Amino acid sequence: MKDCDTRKSSVLLIYTGGTIGMVRNAETGALENFDFGHLLEQVPELKRFDCKISTYTFQPPIDSSDMGLEHWARLVHIIDENYALYDGFVVLHGTDTMAYTASALSFMLENLGKPVILTGSQLPIDMLRTDGKENLISAIEIAATRRSDGSPMVPEVCIYFKEKLLRGNRTTKISAEQFNAFRSFNYPELAKAGIHIRYNEAAIRRPDPSRPMKAHYLVDPNVVVLSLFPGIQQRLVHAVLNIPGLKAVVLRTFGAGNAPQAPWFRDELQDATSRGILLVNITQCQDGAVHMGLYETSLPLIDAGVVCGYDSTPECAIAKLMFLLGHQLPPEELRRMMDSDLAGEITKS
Repeated sequence: MKDCDTRKSSVLLIYTGGTIGMVRNAETGALENFDFGHLLEQVPELKRFDCKISTYTFQPPIDSSDMGLEHWARLVHIIDENYALYDGFVVLHGTDTMAYTASALSFMLENLGKPVILTGSQLPIDMLRTDGKENLISAIEIAATRRSDGSPMVPEVCIYFKEKLLRGNRTTKISAEQFNAFRSFNYPELAKAGIHIRYNEAAIRRPDPSRPMKAHYLVDPNVVVLSLFPGIQQRLVHAVLNIPGLKAVVLRTFGAGNAPQAPWFRDELQDATSRGILLVNITQCQDGAVHMGLYETSLPLIDAGVVCGYDSTPECAIAKLMFLLGHQLPPEELRRMMDSDLAGEITKS
C-alpha cells in the first residue's frame, strides 16, 4: 500500500514538555527546555513536508510527572479551539504519563474526527542518537495523511513511538530504557512505519458522521488504585476504601480477575459499594482480560457489586473513571457507562 496524500494538510504541533524538547546546557550539563520556535533548527527535515505546520508551546513546559487534570483540560481547549483550522494535531509529551493523557483525551474529545497523535522520545532531540526525530516526523505525517476520499486516515487519539502507531487508550509504557517504550497488549497496532507507513484500517475507529466532535472538560480526581498481593491486610484495604471523598477504586486483581475469598475482604468491598463507591476490576497482567465468574475466587467480587473492567489498561481505567465521575452521573448510569465501550478502550467478550 502506498503512503496516502498529505499535501495541503495542516497540522498543529503542541509542545507540552518532556525529553523530546530538551537540550543539554553546555556549561552545566543539565537538560533544559529549548524554545520550540527553533524547532526547524533541530529538525530541518520538517521543511520538506508539503503541509502547513504550526506550533503551540506550553509556557512553562510541563514535566511528564507533573502532568495534571488541568493540563488535560488545557489540551482539550487548544484542540477544540483550533479544531476547524487544522487537519490533525501532534502532541509532544513526556513519556512517563503519556498513556494517561492519551486515555483521558480519548474520552474528553468525544466523537473525534481528526488525528490527535501523542509522541515524544527517550533521548533529547539534539542528541546524536535521538529517537525524537523519527517519532516526530512520522507522527506529523500520520496526522496529515488522508484517505482517498479526503477523510483523515486515523481519526483517533493515538500514541506513535518507535515505528508503531497505537490506540492511545490501549497503550502502556513498558520500558524506561528502550526506544520501543510503549506497547498495546490487547489491541493490534493501527499502523507500522517502515519504508512505507502501512495502516491497519480494519482496526481504526471511525467517528459517527452525523454527530460533531464534543469537547469535555470536567474530570474528578477522587479515584484510587488498589493492587492486591498475597498477605494483604484488612487494615490496609479498609484504610484505602475509607479515604475521605473517595468515589471510585481501580481494583487490580490476580489473573482473570481473582481475589482473596476471606470473608473480611468481601465485607470491605460490600461496605464500600453500599456507600456508593464504584469498584472496577482489572487484571494485574499486562496481556489478557478479567473474566468475572470464570473462577470461584472472583465470585466475592460479583457479590460485592464490583464492575468488570475487561481488558482495560490501568491508565485507561483511571482516566475513564475520572471522566465519568466528572459528569456526576446517577450511580446506575455510572456503572452502565463504565461497563460500556466508549472509545474503543475495552473488548467485551
